Amino acid sequence: MYPVSEAFLQAVQENTRRYYWSGRITTTKGTIHEFGADDIVKGSGYISSQCCGSTEIELGTVYAVEMGITLLSDIDRYTLEDALVELFYHLKLPDGSYEGVPMGIFEVSEANRNIKTLELKAYDFMLRFDKSFNGFETIGTVYDFVSLCCKACKVEMAQSQADYEAMPNGTELLSIYTENDIETYRDVLYYVGQVLGGFFCINREGKLELRKYGNEPVMELETKHRFTSSFSDFITRYTAVSSTNMKTETAEYYHLEPDDGLTMNLGVNPLLQFGLKETREQLCMNILNDLAVVDYVPFDSDTIGNPALDLGDVIRFKGGQADENRISAITSMQCKIGGKHTLKGVGKNPRLAHAKSKNDKNISGLLNQIIDNKEAGKIGIHTFTNASSFTVGESDVKIISIEFAPNEAVMAQFFGSVIVVVNADQVERSVVARGDVVIPSVEVTEKVEEALPEEENGTESEVTGSEDGGVATGDASEGDISEEPKVIGKTKEQTLSVELPVVWKEDGQVVVHFTFEFNDNIIEIHQPEETWHSGKHSIMLYYPIENLVANYRNIFNVYARATGGTVTVDTGDCLAAIMGQSMGAGEAWDGEIKIEETIKKVKVGGVLQMTAVDENITWKIDELVKRTYRDVVHGRIGIGAFAMPVER
Repeated sequence: MYPVSEAFLQAVQENTRRYYWSGRITTTKGTIHEFGADDIVKGSGYISSQCCGSTEIELGTVYAVEMGITLLSDIDRYTLEDALVELFYHLKLPDGSYEGVPMGIFEVSEANRNIKTLELKAYDFMLRFDKSFNGFETIGTVYDFVSLCCKACKVEMAQSQADYEAMPNGTELLSIYTENDIETYRDVLYYVGQVLGGFFCINREGKLELRKYGNEPVMELETKHRFTSSFSDFITRYTAVSSTNMKTETAEYYHLEPDDGLTMNLGVNPLLQFGLKETREQLCMNILNDLAVVDYVPFDSDTIGNPALDLGDVIRFKGGQADENRISAITSMQCKIGGKHTLKGVGKNPRLAHAKSKNDKNISGLLNQIIDNKEAGKIGIHTFTNASSFTVGESDVKIISIEFAPNEAVMAQFFGSVIVVVNADQVERSVVARGDVVIPSVEVTEKVEEALPEEENGTESEVTGSEDGGVATGDASEGDISEEPKVIGKTKEQTLSVELPVVWKEDGQVVVHFTFEFNDNIIEIHQPEETWHSGKHSIMLYYPIENLVANYRNIFNVYARATGGTVTVDTGDCLAAIMGQSMGAGEAWDGEIKIEETIKKVKVGGVLQMTAVDENITWKIDELVKRTYRDVVHGRIGIGAFAMPVER
């Protein structure tokens, strides 16, 4: 439920209420059109949403919310392409003030003009995820996948990385099975939602949010709050899940005790294909534990309305035919502007679906199996997209890793595109500025005194000649005199040599070196290298892979290192693919375990000494569930060295 005040919850359940609707239209050019209740044609506005189908509860759903409204407006409909429509509900509280509740942000998909009215149909940002997805070799946590989808489709995330990691399966490392039916980013969200045991929706702020089913009611609906209502005579609950394994083409069945409820069929989930059976069992059991809280009575009811309710909210019905001891979950609703609020909760009858779910568990989900791509002669493409950002420094960092296996001895080609943000170190530059200063020759003069006649009034004055030919007068005790300059010679022209040191700092250059590795062998003959200043740059990578062995698993890795600064690759900015004929999916795990060990440097003093080392060694298996092996080495490990002074 959207967070509202207690006064709002009290006012919305009264027999009478005073409220109004308002909205705002923002075009792609930034023009804003406000509209109020008087501009809305009565009975034309609605908001329709759902998180499940029409018959049963589902996991991982990614339904879009639809909004329709007719306005008394003369807005040019051609300016409303991809415009944003925001709706608000305002309820009068007991103290006389109004509290507003946002009802969502929608993008206009249709705008039809009548004589006096404008009909709009819009959907929320979920449709933005209907973009082609090609990161089939992507590896990461659920947060990495969701972040990748949101960045590519320009939708904000409602939850943080910490929120996702706190969920069951939130910290597990996942990889997309190559043979899958994923076409869009919306499909990726569907399978991620299944792994997390919930469903995705766009909240009222236009952000992608994962919601889960719960068992705590957010409100009670009494008889006076309902116009009509109908309730099922059974309770929907789940005690098992079924997930299809593509390798064995059978469904793996996991259940609780007692197993007397419904079975949730996860179908063919590409994120649940890798790893051992125990790995998939742990993932599926985490999903089942989230699903086990479902204990709902299906219903269908027309209510007086509470616009603060959201999909997935648990409510309790009281009075009439309702069982006050049971709860229900909202799986679909339609809110009419100025009208009724229709709520619905779906679910299957465990008694009717029990036999079918048990008998068909070994074939369920196989209908979604895609056509095998290992046929000879077919062009196969294995793609990679980085699901998380990383920074490259002086040490080699693996930026691309693709596994593939051809059915024939053929040739393949590697293509890669990397967009990087370079942060070069500041470099200090210094030069010595040299030049000559010329001092020109000047004339040298001296003053000559000359007596002048006395004035008639008998006063005495002194006249002094200035350098510019002027005359200055002053009192004199010995008669009038005049001073005039006389050139007596010239100075010699001189040339002086001057040196001035100049020091400044400027943006340096980062040298980025790329290394190709094929089946653990470094390719020495071709190692691309680029030199960049600070800023955003891109590079295209290519390498032909020859002499491939049929039915052999190959691994192609790309490493990068940078000197003179750092290089950052953001999420989704590293795209790569390997293309060739007869390219099948990655083979089953062959028992190979990759182990990387890093030991910190041990300082050895200036004299001969023994240093004790206590080391924690972690062995990490690169599969869906993070299994680790830890071993502590005790005892004295001798590290000795001879030291002697060296005179310089």
